[in-house]
Order: sequence, then C-alpha cells, then structure tokens
Amino acid sequence: MSILSRAGSKLLVPWRCLPLLDRWLLGELFGPLIFGIAAFTAVSLSVGAVFDLVRRIAESGLPLDVAAQVLLLELPSFLVLSFPMATLMATLLTYSRLTGNSELTALRSVGVATWRMVCPALALALVMTLLTFSFNEAVVPHTLFQAKATLNRAIGRAVVGEQRNRISYSRFGDVVMPDGSQERGLTQFFYAQRFNEGVMEQVTLLDLSRAGQRLMLTADRGRWNEEEAQWEFLDGHVYVVTDDATSPSTSASFDRYLYPLGNQPIRVAKLPTDSKAMTIGQSRRAERLLRESGDPKEARKMRVRIMEKFSFPAVCFVFGLLGSSLGVRPNSRRSRGQGFGLSVILIFSYYLVAFSFSAMGVNGAISPFVSAWLPVLIFLLIGVGLLRQASR
Repeated sequence: MSILSRAGSKLLVPWRCLPLLDRWLLGELFGPLIFGIAAFTAVSLSVGAVFDLVRRIAESGLPLDVAAQVLLLELPSFLVLSFPMATLMATLLTYSRLTGNSELTALRSVGVATWRMVCPALALALVMTLLTFSFNEAVVPHTLFQAKATLNRAIGRAVVGEQRNRISYSRFGDVVMPDGSQERGLTQFFYAQRFNEGVMEQVTLLDLSRAGQRLMLTADRGRWNEEEAQWEFLDGHVYVVTDDATSPSTSASFDRYLYPLGNQPIRVAKLPTDSKAMTIGQSRRAERLLRESGDPKEARKMRVRIMEKFSFPAVCFVFGLLGSSLGVRPNSRRSRGQGFGLSVILIFSYYLVAFSFSAMGVNGAISPFVSAWLPVLIFLLIGVGLLRQASR
C-alpha cells in the first residue's frame, strides 16, 4: 500500500466512526454548503470589490496584475461574510428537499426523533462558527492590511497607517492648584492637522497642568524623538497666559522645542480606521488608547466591534438551527428557488436587527455586550421554537 493511500485511510477513520445517519446527512449538506459559499462570495466580491477595482483601472490606470493581487487579498474578508449565509441556505435547502422526497418521513416512521435529524446540521454549523472566528482573527486582518497597502502603493499614496488627517489626543492627570494641592483633570490637549509618514503637521498643543496658567504651543511640524523620549517641535511659537493680571502674558518663537509628552499621539495616528483590519488583541489596545485619549464615543464604538468579533461567528450556528428547523418540518416542500428566497429574507431580517442594535450600542443606548449578542439570542430562541414545533 502506498503512503498516500495509507494517509487517506487514516483520514477516513474518524468519518467511518460516525453513525450512518450522520454520514448520510452530512454528505447531503456538503454540496449545497460549497455551492452557497461560492455563490455568496462571488456576489459580495463583485459588488464590494470588483466594481471599485474596475473603476480604478479605468480612471487611475491601476495595473491589472496589481488589481488581481488586491482582489485575491480581499477575498478572505468576503469569504467570511458568506459562511453564515451559506450555512443557512445549505441546511434549509437540504432538509426541505429530503422532506419533499419523504426521506425524513421514512426516518420518523422508524422512530428517529426530529432533534436527532438536526444534529448533523448543528455540528456542521458549529464547525463553520469556529472556521469563521479563525478566519476573522488569523487571516482577514493581515490580508486586508496587505490589500490596502498594495493598492495605495500602486496609486501613489502613503502606506496604510502612515497618513491621516485631524489627529487629537487628550491627556488626563494631576493638575497643580495655586495652593500646591493636586486635582485630577485635563493636563494636555494635542491636535495636528495631518500625520504624514511619522511627522505631525500644523500642530497645536495646550498645557493645562497648572491651574491659573495655560501654555499654548503651535508648530509647523512635530515628531517623536526616540532618543530624547520627547516631542520635537519645529518652527513655531509658544505662548504662556496667566490668570494673574499682574503677570503679563509671554510669547516666543522657536526653531526647535522639546516637550515631555508621551508617544500616545503617534499611536493614535497609526490606529487603523477599519476594525476589520485588527485582531481582537489590537482592537482591545485601540479601545484602551482611545479611552485614554479622551474619545469615549470612539472607544465605545471599538468596544462594540470587539463584541461583534465574538458574536458574528455564532451567526453560523444560529442560521444552521433556523435552516434545519424550517426544512425538517413535515409539511416543508420548497423548490430551490423558494429556499433561496426564504434564505435571503432571513438573512436580511437578521442583519437589519443586528445593525439596529449595533447603532444603539455605538450611541450608548445599550451596552456593547447586549448590542452584539441580543440579536443572536433572539434568533436562537426563534430557531429553538421552530425546532420544538417541528418535533410535535
């Protein structure tokens, strides 16, 4: 026996250990699942990426080989979106067809419970859930970053993360009061009109660390000096204003000015604007940095996106339950076209509810955890109800 045949035999051992019923149903599910993944990926990729790349080829002269490379790098992000939809369509179409052919009726006649028929679909949906989470965490952030970097280099823009407009950072700490005591408050506010390849342009800095005295610094450019561990501002002015009428305000011009502010503004400027391009660990660091910078709305939005990184893969399991519960009903006889139409309606309904709760989470109306997981719980309960109804 050859090495390949022995390896194939070892791979088939776990499959052969499954009960015949499970092997039969899983075999029926695989075909529609692969078809659904291919169909939904092709549609979403065409709408979300191909049209934009074709426009760039025509208007910006983007080379065809670069466009193909970008398309290939963006493929995993659209593939992940198709996993839940394909799971729903595969389970719904497969179980509806088996019900229409009276094959599930024959199983009921020999005492097979409805929930037992659905178990292979739920197992497959659980595998798709784990696969979606793994893709979202290990593949999609890297490929999206590479796709944007490749596209920007091809059209002559700065590399992703090295150019950004309107950077602001607020630092909170102990403010020294006139009597020498300290109170917690805003100590520094940093603003730059533009961040370009490590250099802040048109910088304004307010120092409020001493009560009764405000320092304002403006500079044409500013950069983080790693050796000095300070900010180095170039070609600017510094103004000191006091509340004491007897102490006049002062101002001075400078060619170079060192200021002891941490490198957090650089880290804020380099934050990806798309949470899809970040792993969970990167997203948590971004949330902490946004909260420290005094931007609670963006920090809350990032928290919602972190929760959605966990809840979105679970949609595969919910859709698997919904599709199999609808398809296994005794009177369920749907054509392929009807099943596809019902899948689209269910997908649209779920994402409408999910987007609504996500918006409420970003606005602070409900907690990020609730906004991400409540739609999953609602449709999970609907699926359980449909399964119980089909079991009667």
